[in-house]
Amino acid sequence: MVCADLKVQLIFSNVGKPRGRGKIERFFNTVNQKLLCRLPGYITKNHLIETKSLLTLTQFEIQLKNFLLKYYHKKPHSITKESPVDRWSHNGFLPQLPESLEKLDLLLLTVAKPRKIHQDGIYFQSLRYLDPVLAAYVGESIVIRYDPRDVAEIRVFYQNKFLCRAICQELAGEVISLKDIIHARNQRKKELKEVIAKRRSLVDQLLGVQPTASGESSPSNIVKQEAPVKITKLKLYEND
Repeated sequence: MVCADLKVQLIFSNVGKPRGRGKIERFFNTVNQKLLCRLPGYITKNHLIETKSLLTLTQFEIQLKNFLLKYYHKKPHSITKESPVDRWSHNGFLPQLPESLEKLDLLLLTVAKPRKIHQDGIYFQSLRYLDPVLAAYVGESIVIRYDPRDVAEIRVFYQNKFLCRAICQELAGEVISLKDIIHARNQRKKELKEVIAKRRSLVDQLLGVQPTASGESSPSNIVKQEAPVKITKLKLYEND
């Protein structure tokens, strides 16, 4: 999707021939040797991880951004004797970019999802998003784009045109990622299941319920009565 919008042609390496992946693997190795090994939480084969020295995702993102902008792109290459940013600038290559940096962020940093505008707003991940502009588009199908790192607001597009930014009032003024919301919901479901299991066990004890062979509970003081057998009489005729 992103490559199509930026007019980028994807060229995949051939199976069994890793030579085409050398450049990207070299980059990953450089990040590992120059950055990751110096950060808290980095582990080797003979060392255990220390939970007290871990980085959050936001903290790691700051470290990686500083490494790329202040070190990797500025450091002269051992063969070309030029820094990557200077070599890129002198090459005269003009990349295919969107009309604005905001549109580039939409492609690279957000996820697109189809939705429908209801009378009370847009629903996404059980959250409601509102904006006065949406009142004129009730019932219309739209596309929303959201940043997984911050779902306090979404961007609404109607017929491939930007419509508005819808805000979730519950998350307004906060930076909450989609991962945090899903984690909190799963944790809450787990807690509710434990509460239900404890209450069910207490009720079973009060009623004297014992588990049956099928795993279901049945009261021990209740005697099962067999249903009476219905006896049908043969119809006799006068000539019999």
